[in-house]
Amino acid sequence: MTAPTSIAEPYIRLAHGIDAHSPGFIDGYGGPAEWADRSLRPLPELAAQAGRLSDLVDSEPDAERRGFLTVQVRAMGTMLRLLGGETLAYADEVRGLYDIFPLHTPESTFEAAHAALERALPGNGALGGRLEALRSRVAVPQSDLLKVAAPILNELRSRTARLLPLPDGEDFSIGLVQDKPWGGYNWPLGNFRSRIDINTDLPVSLTSLPDLLAHEGYPGHHTEHALKELHLARDRGWQEHGLQLINAPECVVSEGIAVNALRAVMTRQEVDAWLTGELCGLAGLDDADVEAMLAASRALDGLDGVSGNAALLLHQEGRPEAEVLDYLQTYALATPERARQSLKFISNPNFRAYIFTYSVGGALVRRAMEAGDAREVFQRLLTRPVTPGELAG
Repeated sequence: MTAPTSIAEPYIRLAHGIDAHSPGFIDGYGGPAEWADRSLRPLPELAAQAGRLSDLVDSEPDAERRGFLTVQVRAMGTMLRLLGGETLAYADEVRGLYDIFPLHTPESTFEAAHAALERALPGNGALGGRLEALRSRVAVPQSDLLKVAAPILNELRSRTARLLPLPDGEDFSIGLVQDKPWGGYNWPLGNFRSRIDINTDLPVSLTSLPDLLAHEGYPGHHTEHALKELHLARDRGWQEHGLQLINAPECVVSEGIAVNALRAVMTRQEVDAWLTGELCGLAGLDDADVEAMLAASRALDGLDGVSGNAALLLHQEGRPEAEVLDYLQTYALATPERARQSLKFISNPNFRAYIFTYSVGGALVRRAMEAGDAREVFQRLLTRPVTPGELAG
């Protein structure tokens, strides 16, 4: 039995109206084609449409649907204010678009990670140089990336299907791209399908590949979009879930799912054994180097907040790009090339506030999994319209 689409249609039409002014605001759409009107309409007209939609949402009887749409429509309103030329403080921009606060990570956290890396990395000399040398030794040759990815995806899909049934016909294509601000991307296409792109601007290390493919594929973005299309858009008639927005609170939950996707279906011990065994042999790498990189990766987890701090420097404090690049090289131990790639991401208009969805969303989902039955929590996140506020409690 399906629910009425009286909210879904104006919601989807408004999103396409915003996307006409800000291309990329819509990340994916698989609903009725007649609702996908990208005619360039005046911003005041769209703002009035957002107000009427907000009133509709307030009268929605289902609390779960109402809660999700409330924060989504609020983010649309923030986007329209920004497009109209209103200047918001960076923290207010992040809060308005994603319903979270941008948190600064103390530099002492990064210094502790550096100390752990000093113990984990082989060799002598500058820490950044040793890290990059090890990364280069565990990089998968570009010509072998898809070959190595195939058994990883097969295993992840099998484990995800044991977590909960996947829709019949779900699938995705995977390809290699260049000149992008991100390392990997999942493009929702509708009808339980998507496309995964892996960016090869920088070498892709074997030790990062299972996490990358879990993040973008099983049980991450592809799985979430397919399951919500099935359970919400089709089964319940909530067709707003056939649309994905890039500047909205849903991304916090989506990235939180993706950041924790690998740990939802495999233990760290299983991943390590897989990498140093079958996958290491398939990629033609030295298992001692892979083991060393795995040890270093545990310390690198402590550097997850560097990019967020760099975004605060750039957008909140107005520091020059040269200073932000130096910060990234100092605390992320990034090469100039990696630092420029990070700066490219946090400078992109669609991603300048997005960077905090990873750290905040990842922490919210991880805490929820640790506080309850991790399997049940993850199943709910993949199939229900949960908001960041719900996760934060």
